[in-house]
Amino acid sequence: MDRMLVVVFDNEGKAYEGKRTLLDLDAEGSITVYGYAVVTKGANGTVSVKEEDDYGPIGTLLGTTLGSLIGLLGGPLGFAIGLGTGAIAGSAVDLNEARIGGDFVDDINKTLTPNKFALVAEIEENWTTPVDTRMEAIGGTVFRRALSDVKQTIHQENVDAMKADLAEMKAEQAKSQADRKSKLDAKINKLEAKIQEQLQKAKEKRIAAERETKAKVQVLKDKAAAAKAKAS
Repeated sequence: MDRMLVVVFDNEGKAYEGKRTLLDLDAEGSITVYGYAVVTKGANGTVSVKEEDDYGPIGTLLGTTLGSLIGLLGGPLGFAIGLGTGAIAGSAVDLNEARIGGDFVDDINKTLTPNKFALVAEIEENWTTPVDTRMEAIGGTVFRRALSDVKQTIHQENVDAMKADLAEMKAEQAKSQADRKSKLDAKINKLEAKIQEQLQKAKEKRIAAERETKAKVQVLKDKAAAAKAKAS
């Protein structure tokens, strides 16, 4: 099952030990790691990425499910991404993008207080004991949540509602006097721009989801090939 895993530690050294443990579990075949990051929360609540899986199959955190969760952990101030770059990625993410519930984020934030560190990872695991046992042994507090399916329903309903408004405005415009027509023109142009913006965002989300899915499939293929080569 695909899950989001967050392990909170009291200090940076333990967080990196947790990262090594996570990768060891992947190498052993106990879990599959799709992507990870070590983060810390500053005094102002902003989450900064200390280290990420830059060269892994998922690639940069931006636009991924993993990056969306980290953005939510940073609250309204968002998060800084990149090793020491300080570039602000912002928190323009929602729970739908992160594919987890708000209660999960709330539970983590109660433990991930300022100056603490966390290992955040997207993984596949069939049972929880390997991760829990190893992480708890080094002082980590483990949170996990199965990832929900990506939902497009709410977005589509929003676009459909705007299209309905647009149709009514155009019908009204056809019957209006010249002065009223010009005012409706402005409203119609603005609404059409919003619809196009929503459609573009939906396309970008779909492409990002497809890219993540392909990357995960490749991870599993690579692991199967490695296991076959080892057995032969």
